[in-house]
Amino acid sequence: MLTRRLLALGLASLGLASHARGQEADFAKAREILATRCLKCHGGEKTRGGLSVAGRDGLEKGGDLGPAIDADAPADSLLLKAIRYEDGLEMPPSNRLPDDEVKALADWVAAGAPWPGGEPAKEVAEAAPEPEASWPYAEVVRPAVPAAKDAGWGRGPIDAFILARLEPDGLAPAPEADRRTLIRRATYDLTGLPPTPEEVEAFEADPAPDAFERLVDRLLASPRYGEAWGRHWLDLVRYAETNSFERDAAKPFIWRYRDYVVDAFNRDKPFDRFILEQLAGDEVAPDSVEAHVATGFYRLGPWDDEPADRPLAKYEVLDGIVSTVGQVFLGMTVNCARCHDHKKDPIPQSDYYRLLAFFIDMGRQTGLETRKVGPEKVEVMGAVSKGREEAHVLLRGNPALLGPKVEPGVPVALGEAPTFGVGPGKRRALAEWLADRRNPMTARVFANRLWQYHFGRGLVPSPNDFGSLGEPSTHPELLNWLAAELVDGGWKVKRMHRLIMLSSAYRMSSRPSPEALAKDPANQKFQRFPMRRLTAEEVRDAMLSVGGVLNDRAGGPWVCPPIPDEVLAGQSVPGQGWKVSPPDEAARRSVYVHVKRSLALPILATHDAADTDSSCPVRYTTTVPTQALGLLNGSFANEQAARFADRLAAGREGDLAAQVREAVRLTTGREPAADESARDVAFLRSLREEAGLSERAALVQYALLTLNANAFLYID
Repeated sequence: MLTRRLLALGLASLGLASHARGQEADFAKAREILATRCLKCHGGEKTRGGLSVAGRDGLEKGGDLGPAIDADAPADSLLLKAIRYEDGLEMPPSNRLPDDEVKALADWVAAGAPWPGGEPAKEVAEAAPEPEASWPYAEVVRPAVPAAKDAGWGRGPIDAFILARLEPDGLAPAPEADRRTLIRRATYDLTGLPPTPEEVEAFEADPAPDAFERLVDRLLASPRYGEAWGRHWLDLVRYAETNSFERDAAKPFIWRYRDYVVDAFNRDKPFDRFILEQLAGDEVAPDSVEAHVATGFYRLGPWDDEPADRPLAKYEVLDGIVSTVGQVFLGMTVNCARCHDHKKDPIPQSDYYRLLAFFIDMGRQTGLETRKVGPEKVEVMGAVSKGREEAHVLLRGNPALLGPKVEPGVPVALGEAPTFGVGPGKRRALAEWLADRRNPMTARVFANRLWQYHFGRGLVPSPNDFGSLGEPSTHPELLNWLAAELVDGGWKVKRMHRLIMLSSAYRMSSRPSPEALAKDPANQKFQRFPMRRLTAEEVRDAMLSVGGVLNDRAGGPWVCPPIPDEVLAGQSVPGQGWKVSPPDEAARRSVYVHVKRSLALPILATHDAADTDSSCPVRYTTTVPTQALGLLNGSFANEQAARFADRLAAGREGDLAAQVREAVRLTTGREPAADESARDVAFLRSLREEAGLSERAALVQYALLTLNANAFLYID
């Protein structure tokens, strides 16, 4: 009997030992998979989705969606559903794990997810250490201004930062541009219009050392400034005046938002106030018409008036708001986390829905709803906040798959943030946080945009994406300095224009040196000023201006210039929603032209006007045959050539040399050289003598030629 007992105990001990060894083997394999596949995003103090896989405790506690392992029902564990791509969960989000690894983790969970020792394994915890906070999400700290060898070139800190990148490569900045180039550059830059010949002559004749400074101040004071720089902002917030989809109905009174933006730039409204009014004007000043109009920001996107899936349509509208806020104010593509954790940046899916929670109460607004505000009962299209709705993480972005409830919050990657309430006032709290100095992104992102619109390319070339999927900054120290200046200067935008434009960097010629072409052909270091083509609006407005027919009346309802029948024929109902304005109204600036999503003015569309369905951070310049064909054969170009010819002929009948001189002065701002004038006069005579054209017809063709010249269409 004793022998049997000892034998039984021996067999039992062998079984326990075998079981323990099996547990250790299961854990070792599971630990290896977790370390190599999961820990990069789910380890350390900061973890995506709130989930840590560095230890058993973290798995049991789980993250935003709940516990990762379920001891009572192991097969239903969220960890297993995620790696099997079930119930809207997909981990890792880039590629599904191999079947053998899925089976190994499933076996380990089925065995009770043993974790010998109970503490996080050292090897697992150290497999992927948490990276230190780094640019672009680090705090904005004003850097020291670098000392440059060429102390005589620069006019201030901006130039010192530029030289700090040029001098190590032995590059010298380009010389200063001539006066004619500078006034043409600055005038288009700040007003979107060409300078008059008289303005050019006066500036060239002004010997005072502060002549350029006074020019910049004059342009900043012009009402045309707000029209040009307001257009930049309208690009960013996807401004359009119709709802898109099949009917593409007009958004009532949304043009008031456009006028608000133009006026805000003209009045030099501080940028932090500009943010506050657009995101929460109705909460900040409920009796103010202007504040309500500002919240038209929320009504700019596409809206489906006949959705097949109403819950999905609601979240499409909300996604447009969240993605615009994230990209425009924070330089973060948070919309990438709508369905899963961001694959490249530290933005968990829960961050996306915490941002969405600020706007959830506006999910029911329609594309046509208006309200009357203020003592005058002005009808506006602004924020419409209805009810008190809870926000949830939507699994795989599907409104039918509700995940855990979330409260309003901001991306965890941006550091410590205040606690936000869930009731009225949450949008105001968000706007105030956006302009808080402790938020590192808003000032940095907007300072980058100011540089971009002056120099053609941002210090971060991907201005809506400062993350790993964007392009890194070429001058991070300069950008931090500009961001600090913006905040310390009270968020005043015109002050920043002056800082940038009065630098030596802004005044450089666009002509590169042979050394610069060899060492920096893409001009990444800003060795020279970047030449650029006129924007779509500048092309049209400049044609109207030099032709002497531009109507500079500001504000009010949109206008609809004529559109060729061939273009209208592309609509389901040709001409619907496009009531042609009288000629004098049709000649107003392009910022006042009706922005209809399904129908664009050809001269604007072919010259790369902004896409209106999403935030447009950069106008990418294309060079395609339709541009040349449109400028030579298009009805608008030929009509403007006729107006231009009439202006050239007035008071100069029969004097071809005088007509040529005036054409060159109006389109390029310079006097034609003697041989150039002679060639152009000979061309005019050939049109009459060889082509048999009348005097006026010949002049119209010459006017058309000057409107097609690179010297007119490009700024150097």
